[in-house]
Amino acid sequence: MTYVWISAAGLCGATIIGSILGFAIKELPHKWNDTVLGYCAGIMLAASTLGLIVPAFDQADLWWPVAIGVMAGAYFLNVLDLVTPHLHHITGLDAETHRNNSTLNHILLFVMAIALHKLPEGIAAGVSMTDGDSTSWAVSFGIALQNIPEGMVIIAPLLLAGVKPLRTFLISIAIGLLEVIGVWIGFGLGSMSATLLPMMLGFAGGAMLYVTSDEMIPETHAHGFQKQATYALLLGFMTLLLLERMLG
Repeated sequence: MTYVWISAAGLCGATIIGSILGFAIKELPHKWNDTVLGYCAGIMLAASTLGLIVPAFDQADLWWPVAIGVMAGAYFLNVLDLVTPHLHHITGLDAETHRNNSTLNHILLFVMAIALHKLPEGIAAGVSMTDGDSTSWAVSFGIALQNIPEGMVIIAPLLLAGVKPLRTFLISIAIGLLEVIGVWIGFGLGSMSATLLPMMLGFAGGAMLYVTSDEMIPETHAHGFQKQATYALLLGFMTLLLLERMLG
């Protein structure tokens, strides 16, 4: 049970460390912001496919529960996107400001997208912990690694949107705590049923793939620095691939 707490604390702590670094750096130029996000996207692609979906198919007797799990995970985040119009309750900003400022809404949608995938990320780490092999730590290490730059890149947009620094830091802590909750949810569900485990792995992988494709990659290609972002994505993918090989 101790290793589950270590995983949960590591994921949350990495997000908070990234947030502190984000306050120190204040604001990254778009070139570096897109490069960092591209690197995160590459790690998430590797974690979702090599660390979750492929092991799910290896463990499953039938392919279709895993496929359903992947699609359900993506649809889950799609539905959660509907809560973004109500972000003014979290940020402390006036609702009228949200309605009349499309740029502000885009910034908050991006931040919310990062927040939304923290729960399935935690579930992914928790579910993988039920395996008890090197893959479980590869998933946790990979997610924690990309949590640091992710924590950095959410600070500047929130400050730019007019959110007060203290509230911004509290939001980043809350985002990190979502992963702690997710780890225990995933570990509990994975431990209860070996039959359910492949579907849960697929669900977590599908959710991570959704946010990578729907939010992170488009964001890195929106400012003219898509080449750097693409190479950073490849580097992130290879980082987790090599990490998994080393742990194996």
